[in-house]
Amino acid sequence: MTSFTEQSTLLAIETSCDETSAAVFRGRELAANVISSQMFHTKYGGIIPELASRAHVQSLPAVVAEALRQAGVGMRDVGGIAVTAHPGLMGALVVGTSFAKGLSLRYNVPLVAVNHIEGHIFSAFIENESLAFPFLALVVSGGHTSIFHVRSFEDYEIIGSTRDDAAGEAFDKIAKLLGLGYPGGAKMDAVAKQGNPAAIKFPRGMYHEEHFDFSFSGLKTSVRTYVQNTLRNQVTAELLPDLCASAQEAIVDVLVHKTLRAADRTDARAIVVAGGVAANSRLRAKLHEQATKRSIGLFIPSMQLCTDNAGMIGIVGRKKLLHGIQSGLEFTVSSNALRAKRA
Repeated sequence: MTSFTEQSTLLAIETSCDETSAAVFRGRELAANVISSQMFHTKYGGIIPELASRAHVQSLPAVVAEALRQAGVGMRDVGGIAVTAHPGLMGALVVGTSFAKGLSLRYNVPLVAVNHIEGHIFSAFIENESLAFPFLALVVSGGHTSIFHVRSFEDYEIIGSTRDDAAGEAFDKIAKLLGLGYPGGAKMDAVAKQGNPAAIKFPRGMYHEEHFDFSFSGLKTSVRTYVQNTLRNQVTAELLPDLCASAQEAIVDVLVHKTLRAADRTDARAIVVAGGVAANSRLRAKLHEQATKRSIGLFIPSMQLCTDNAGMIGIVGRKKLLHGIQSGLEFTVSSNALRAKRA
């Protein structure tokens, strides 16, 4: 087995939830990042784990082949493989890791297991080589909402996380309540652009607390109560934009406020925002406005790198392999979230 170097080609695989993705790095360059989304979950109003796993089995070989084709390389050119091992849906993770282990064994190349959340934290490095440690990372998605103080690739701590619903989960549940369907975060963002964010005063959970934890379950309940009691379950086309804008503003206000307070507390001069909710236009706009006022660098990945993707797994896997960290074929998958020292 050859050693992994700066010039080596890396294949990365991500199957933690409902995105089947493969990426190829040629040295530092992200040469391909193919993502296949499982849109059929929409009709069920949420992700069905068993169906997600089956879809990964069906699509992963083609997704990997397409990533290699786009990068202009073959498996015999690959010098290392990185794969998501946790957290995520157990069956989905087994599909990706089993496939990666098979390739590692067949082509005799080093393999490294990567934490999905680490991928989000360090995803900004793909497009921003100027990003320097230390920085603050807000990882915000359908399953995770946490703030990390990041000092290096090996040294970071969780300083705040959600105590109930993640922000993306709140977006999706509120969107479903308002009849926008699932997944609803992007749809809610689009409708909110036509509404007044100050039309309805929804609660900002834990906004004034000194800690950096989040809570969005109260907002979800407040929106449901408003729809049932005030609107008598009649959400008209005229009222929908104001509802979306007001609920979105409540989520974004808390995310921005807590993140900036955490940046002040840690003296961070840069903020990274990653995860699916990082694609939200209102969150991007408010963070940019506030970060500019404070002369804090703001790094938000491009839209494709905000969603679950193998590119972010590759950037972490590449760093690990360059440091001689390998996982072999014995590692197991886990649904547990990132285990990091908490302040």
